[in-house]
Amino acid sequence: MRLETERLVLRPWREGDEESLVRHANNRKVWINLRDHFPHPYTLSDARAWIGRCIAAPRPPTSLAVEYAGEAIGGVGLLPMADVARFTAEVGYWFGEAWWGRGFATEALRRLTGYAFESFQYERLEAWVFATNPASARVLEKAGYEREAILRRSAFKDGRFLDCHLYVRLRQR
Repeated sequence: MRLETERLVLRPWREGDEESLVRHANNRKVWINLRDHFPHPYTLSDARAWIGRCIAAPRPPTSLAVEYAGEAIGGVGLLPMADVARFTAEVGYWFGEAWWGRGFATEALRRLTGYAFESFQYERLEAWVFATNPASARVLEKAGYEREAILRRSAFKDGRFLDCHLYVRLRQR
């Protein structure tokens, strides 16, 4: 499986991505904007474990590497909800700091969104963004997501409570 954009390739994580994963993920500035299941520091052991889980996961894949010029520079993914929210998935994305500000996140999120609606039965995609990360909110807006709510003091990250902005994109009918 391979999803292409103008500049990027979204594809399953694979053996051989470990080195670039550690190089781009082992950065406090990346970690500070993500959920705590994304470790910091990010070690080679973490990369091996992550890639192993991705390889073993059922298909079609929901966690994808973002490749530029032959190198994995970040990741995008879908986290399916359950029970009454089973037609909803949370979207997520991250990029190494060297790749910030180039429009790659928007480009990758647009393609991930298309893939989610083409390949799954999701009616709703949502993303939580820490209020301290306006750049990520702008990525979502440029990818067609709308802010639906502010979830006050809903996250605890790095020793403090943060507001989160909930962004949503619905399947077009």
